Amino acid sequence: MTNISPEEVKQRLDKGETLNLIDVREPHENAQFNIGGKLLPLGKIQSMQIEDIEGLRDKEVILYCRSGNRSGIAAMTLDQLGFTNTKNLTGGMLAWQEKFKS
Repeated sequence: MTNISPEEVKQRLDKGETLNLIDVREPHENAQFNIGGKLLPLGKIQSMQIEDIEGLRDKEVILYCRSGNRSGIAAMTLDQLGFTNTKNLTGGMLAWQEKFKS
């Protein structure tokens, strides 16, 4: 797992790049604000209910949550399950909203 900044993700999205974004928050958090990631709560990742993202094992996967803690845990879990290029969005949605006032 490596970290990726909100600025880098936003820059890549603004360029039109397709990113594999995974939101590990709960559904109610995702409904309040999200940046378009696939919702896959941390609990599902920890219980290995990851069939929806199996095809991403060898691709870059950017995980995010509210503050970066849960997504860091999710990234480490996916690394242990054989994912080879996980990235944690530093500061999560709190940092994103602060930096971009979204």
